[in-house]
Amino acid sequence: MGMVKLKSSDGTVSGYLAIPKKGNGPGVLVLHAWWGLTDFLKGLCDRLATAGFVAFAPDLYRGATAAIRDEAKKLVSKLDDEAAKRDIAGSVRGLQTHPAVRGKRLGVIGFSLGAFLGLGLVQEFPGDVAAVVLFYGTREGDYDTAKLSKTKAAFLGHFAETDEFESATSVADLEKLLHTIGKDVTFHAYPGTTHWFFEEDRADSYNPRAAEVAWERTIRFLKARLSLQG
Repeated sequence: MGMVKLKSSDGTVSGYLAIPKKGNGPGVLVLHAWWGLTDFLKGLCDRLATAGFVAFAPDLYRGATAAIRDEAKKLVSKLDDEAAKRDIAGSVRGLQTHPAVRGKRLGVIGFSLGAFLGLGLVQEFPGDVAAVVLFYGTREGDYDTAKLSKTKAAFLGHFAETDEFESATSVADLEKLLHTIGKDVTFHAYPGTTHWFFEEDRADSYNPRAAEVAWERTIRFLKARLSLQG
């Protein structure tokens, strides 16, 4: 477990890889929030490995991280969208061909910015994802319905009760869209929470009880969806 260069036919992607002690498991791609690939995200990959998954979090900021909002705003403003898409595509292919990964269809967990990117991923790779977990993020109507309708993925969403960055309307619209196109979707709103409630390094937002419930739901969902594939 640690920082690696994940190799695929699309090149190499730098990121954090965690592998279960048994040496193999279903693959899960973890997409970071605008803070970057923080120690929290690395720890999350380790927790996923403990739960039996091979987890990889690409470093979309090339080593940079932010601790405060102003720093994060600067980093996300400099993010090269096309480079991020290439990194994510390389992460998908790299996980699928990694010797420790069992099964070709992956799980995806996205936090805020990562949720936005994850929803873009399932539109571009409709047959490669079995499970999508969204933490307090949507694409606010930026969907290609024709592409999204082709995805084989099921969706689980964790959203804050009060969120300055993500409107309840955007969440409701995405849930309705996914239902309309026939997808398996379950969204949860967590009372008394705000954006980043899952992230223990965000002292102003972290809600331990909600985070625990969201984690339990996430692991149960991933195990159910990723164990069904051949």
